Amino acid sequence: MTIAEFAKLEAPVPVVVHSLDMALYQVTLQIDGGEHLLAEDSGRPLRSRNLVSLLELLSRLPVASAVLRQRSAYDEMVGQPLRDGDNALELPLVLPEVEQASLH
Repeated sequence: MTIAEFAKLEAPVPVVVHSLDMALYQVTLQIDGGEHLLAEDSGRPLRSRNLVSLLELLSRLPVASAVLRQRSAYDEMVGQPLRDGDNALELPLVLPEVEQASLH
């Protein structure tokens, strides 16, 4: 889903900001039980190296809630066997407040 399509949604949706690497982030939207990758209007996946600027962008969109998700490669790096459960860490994010005038 592109940013423009996301902006047109009538109901706010939960978003997940994925921490992919040291300071590399992507966003998925949770819609109808599935996760949809947020893309630039050109169709390329939206990526950012600046979490604050990404949160500023999201604050102008219909976001119901936001979390930062990071999966650890620690077990793999130290030779531990694969686990049955997910080792993702999720932290709630607070979006910056946006003045109403800047939304129009």
